[in-house]
Amino acid sequence: MRFKLYQIDRDKDPGRKRFEPLDQIENVDPSIYRKVFDAEADVTDLEDAYATFNIEGHALLNGHSMSVSDVIVNDEGAFYVDSSGFRNIEFDESKADSSNQIRVLFVQPHKKPFVAEIPDTLKAKQNAVGGLIEFVYNTDETALVCDEEAKLKNKEGNRYLDGGGIIAGNFLVVGLGEEDCRSLTDEEIQKYLDKYSEAPEITDEETSADVGFKFYGFI
Repeated sequence: MRFKLYQIDRDKDPGRKRFEPLDQIENVDPSIYRKVFDAEADVTDLEDAYATFNIEGHALLNGHSMSVSDVIVNDEGAFYVDSSGFRNIEFDESKADSSNQIRVLFVQPHKKPFVAEIPDTLKAKQNAVGGLIEFVYNTDETALVCDEEAKLKNKEGNRYLDGGGIIAGNFLVVGLGEEDCRSLTDEEIQKYLDKYSEAPEITDEETSADVGFKFYGFI
């Protein structure tokens, strides 16, 4: 299921509405919220999302665990996470803080890639890949962002590289701007969705033998 998650920014919360049940506040003010998740998740419904995001978390979550006062937005509407269940509410997403977000492709071992939006910050990229980041530069003004120590941590092989070798663990495909990362274009997204649509079976032995490999970009 794909959904967005908004959480109250404590710096914009003078009324201390954070973590309060819906019947304890006068109204839900989108302007004090910021977007902390916008991607696919292996959940089937809101209850499943709440359980998963409290126990397992998610690599692309850039906030605290899902809690009372959070707002989930999906194809069926906006829902306030209440002390007992979820309450359907009106929520104007345009008033919430979604600044500094970039559109990326998220690629995991054994799974199809999907489009996500994450903050263009070092912390968000480190969370996504689960470690210190390394850029693998392509020739089309895009790059792969991966965990530079993935193979030393014995992470699973993810995809084969065109120049030979293996990239291990989660990685992102991002666009490259003049100074920072940028959102991928529609054409770039389609290119890499097609490229990574099939997840190969890579043995642990193959990945371990590839430690010390020097990365090469894609054409």
